[in-house]
Amino acid sequence: MKLKRIRILFAAVLLLTGLNPEAQDRKLLTLDEAIDLGIKNSKQLQINLEKIKEATAALREAEDKRLPDASVSGAYLRLLGSKVDLKRGGGGGGNPNAGPPSISQAIYGITNVSFPVFSGGRIKYGIESSRYLEQAARLDAAGNKEEVIQNTIEAYANLFKAKSTVKLMQDNLQQSQQREKDFINLEKNGLLARNDLLKAQLQTSNVELSLLDAQNNLQLANLNMDLMLGLPASTELQTDTTVIERKETSLAVQDYLQSAATNRKDMLAIDFRKKAAADGVRITKGQLYPSLQLTGGYIAADIPEFLTITNAVNIGLGISYNIGSIWKTKSKIEQAEAKVREAELTQSLMSDNLQLQVNKSYLTLLSSRKKIDVYAKAVEQADENYKIIKNKFDNSLATTTDLLEADVAQFQAKLNYTLAKADAFVAYHKLLQTAGTLSDEVKK
Repeated sequence: MKLKRIRILFAAVLLLTGLNPEAQDRKLLTLDEAIDLGIKNSKQLQINLEKIKEATAALREAEDKRLPDASVSGAYLRLLGSKVDLKRGGGGGGNPNAGPPSISQAIYGITNVSFPVFSGGRIKYGIESSRYLEQAARLDAAGNKEEVIQNTIEAYANLFKAKSTVKLMQDNLQQSQQREKDFINLEKNGLLARNDLLKAQLQTSNVELSLLDAQNNLQLANLNMDLMLGLPASTELQTDTTVIERKETSLAVQDYLQSAATNRKDMLAIDFRKKAAADGVRITKGQLYPSLQLTGGYIAADIPEFLTITNAVNIGLGISYNIGSIWKTKSKIEQAEAKVREAELTQSLMSDNLQLQVNKSYLTLLSSRKKIDVYAKAVEQADENYKIIKNKFDNSLATTTDLLEADVAQFQAKLNYTLAKADAFVAYHKLLQTAGTLSDEVKK
C-alpha cells in the first residue's frame, strides 16, 4: 500500500513538471550563438552606442558653426504721452507754424545675417577635434566588444568545466557506490574487515558532498550564462563540447606584439584623443586672433505721421576682438598643452602595459598547453595504477586504503585533464584579445 502511494506521488510530480514549461526549458547553445547573444544583450555595448551618438552629435554641432547665424526681431510699441521736438534747418518744406506730431505707436522689424569668415582657426580645429573624439568613441566600442566576446568565451568555458566536473563526479560516485556494495558482500562473508567497509562508505559520502557542491556551481554557472545572454533564468544550457579543443598557432610572441600595436582598439583610441588634445591647443590659441564676419540685414519701420522705412538693406564686414584674451588666454593654453602631455604619457603607459599583457597571455597559453600534455600522461598513469592496485587488492596484496587512494588519483587526473583543456581554450582567446584580433577570429 505504501509503495502504491509513492508511485501515485511520483506520477503527480511528473505531471506537474510537464505542465510547467519552464522546468524543462533546455537549449543547446553553440559558442557562436553565445557570442552573438552576449553582444546583443551587453549593457556596456549599449552604453557605448549612446556615447557614439553623443560624439556624432558633437561633431555635427562643430560643423554647424561654419553655417551663418541669422536673427529676426520686431516689436509693436504703444507710446503714451510722448513729445517729439524736431530740430529743422532752414528751408524746410512743411508748415513752419504746425505743431509737433503726435506719436502714439511704432512698429519695426530687423533681420540680421552673419557669416563667419575668419575665427583664428577655432571652427576648423574644433571640427577636427570632434571628429577625432568620435573615432575614439567608436574604437572604445570596438574594444569593449572584444571584451564582451572574451567574457562570453570564459563564461562558456566555465559552464563546460562545471558540467564536466558534475559528469566526472557522477561517474565516480557510481563507481564508489558499486565498490561499497561489493565491500558489503565481502564484509558479510567475513572477507573484509568492518573498518575497510567504513573507509569505502566514508569515501562515498565525501564524493556525494563534492557532487553537491559541483551541482551548485553548475547552477550558478548556468544562471550567470543565462543573465549574460538575456535568456530566461530557468533555461538549462547544453554546451557544445567539440569547440573546447586545442587551438594551434605557429606565431611567436613578437608577432602578437606587432599585431597588438597595430590592432588594439584602446591604443588607436588614445592616439585619436592625443590628436584631439593637440587641436585643443590650436583652438585655445585661436582666441588670440580677431573674428571676421560677413554681415547683412534688413530693416523696416513705421511710425504713423512721423517716419516710414522700407527696403532698407545693409551689407558689410564686421570684426570683433576680445582684448582681454591677450592676458587671459595664457593659462588656458597651458591647460590645453598639459592635456596633450597627459595623453602622450597615457599612450606610453598603455604601450608598456600592452607588452606586459601580451607576454603574460602568451606564457599562460604555453603553460596551459604543457599542462594538457602532462595531464594526458597523468590520466594514462592513473588508469594503469588503478588497474594494478585493483588487481593486487583482489589478490589481497594491497590494502583498502591503497585502492581508495588510487581511485581518488584516477578521478583527479581525469578532472585536471578536462579542466586544462578548457583553460587552454580560454588562454588562446585571451591572447587574441590582447593582440587585438579576437573579433576577427570569432568571425571565421
